[in-house]
Amino acid sequence: MSPAEIKDGTTKESTTPEIATPESTTKASATKREIAVEIPVEDVNRQTDTLIQKYQKVARIPGFRRGHIPASIIRQRFSEEIKTDMVEALVPRFFRREAERLSLHPVSQPRVTDLYLHQGEPLRFKAAFEVLPEIKLEGYKELRADKPEIAVSEADVEQALTDLRERHASFNPVEGRALADGDFAQVSLDGNPKAEQKSGDQKSGEGKSGEGQPVHMDEVLVEIAGKNTMPEFTEPLRGSIAGDERTFDVNYPEDTEDKRLAGKAFSYAVKVQSIKQKSLPELNDEFAKQLGEFQTMDDVRKTIREQMESERKHEAEHAAKDKLVGELIQRNDFEVPDSLIEQQIDIRLERGLRALAAQGLTAEQMKKMDLQRLRAGQREQAIHDVRAALLLERVAEEENIQVGDEEFDRELEALAKQSKQTSEAVRARLTRDGGLDRIRTRIRNEKTLEFLYHQSA
Repeated sequence: MSPAEIKDGTTKESTTPEIATPESTTKASATKREIAVEIPVEDVNRQTDTLIQKYQKVARIPGFRRGHIPASIIRQRFSEEIKTDMVEALVPRFFRREAERLSLHPVSQPRVTDLYLHQGEPLRFKAAFEVLPEIKLEGYKELRADKPEIAVSEADVEQALTDLRERHASFNPVEGRALADGDFAQVSLDGNPKAEQKSGDQKSGEGKSGEGQPVHMDEVLVEIAGKNTMPEFTEPLRGSIAGDERTFDVNYPEDTEDKRLAGKAFSYAVKVQSIKQKSLPELNDEFAKQLGEFQTMDDVRKTIREQMESERKHEAEHAAKDKLVGELIQRNDFEVPDSLIEQQIDIRLERGLRALAAQGLTAEQMKKMDLQRLRAGQREQAIHDVRAALLLERVAEEENIQVGDEEFDRELEALAKQSKQTSEAVRARLTRDGGLDRIRTRIRNEKTLEFLYHQSA
């Protein structure tokens, strides 16, 4: 979460009066404020006249022509509507004005209380809101990062080559015999969730309907007795021949990677279409040339080693930076506004639900999730995220870390390429939704974290 995300989108409807005094401000904590606001009667009357004129143009009252209804009639017939419009028009504007005058920068929408509105008198109200805490940055220059040695062994390279061969394996048909261990059955299958069985006083065979979704697949390869093949698939298919059909049940454990199947029981109808054997390519120069711009297997081994070293270096740096941020948070304790925590929980939940949807979780299944429990589970990490963002911004201010136009333009070009749009279209979209500042702040945070990492050497 970036400081721009923390600060953006929470103060647009805020306001304050020009005649409030500093004594009208109440400091409930490091992040909570309440101000008393009084809007002069002249502004109230001016806004009232404007609203009456608006209603005169559109109101329809029997006995009067539209546009010729007396102001007194409008005031009487639409008094409640005028009061509501008055509050919506004046309260945000005067709240914002007074907050600026008192050098207060709200990060949450104000909660308006004690609203007093009577004809011929000033409009008065109180507004409670949150502000960012004052952060006295300490200890960031003393942070030290772990910088482990990065090593890639010959065994690592050989394992990568083995994986590479597996990805380029070919599957050749076998005829005239039954499926044996090590063979691959090419099958089509239909799976249906079984009714859940319940213990206790229910009779055998009773239970509610399965909640999973039916599964249908064509031309699936199942390795007989393979390390990644469940025994419930291997046993029924072993010994079958092309054209055979088998039915069997499979109980999936709770930790099954496919969330559509986890913890569920399915009944399968499987037809064996053919039997195949896997053939792995030889690790020779001909195979190297098939992989791309390589001439020999030595070229492939060298590239694999370099890629593995780069990946491990990146992973080590990422872990070290996470540790640095954690230590920075430990050295700087401060109150975090509740509104920012809730915003970050929203962000984390949205990302999590998108990931579950990508794995096949349906909207109906999501509706059954305990969102309150999920929110509670995200709170600790959300507080960590907010603290980290605020502290990185303070370090950036202290060290005068800025984002140049060229850096910013490169990021926009990368986003445009990723979304297959022009840079101008991306800039226009981000300008409309206020995303430009968030992107600039994210880049600044990344530069700040890079600064902390290198200065900790």
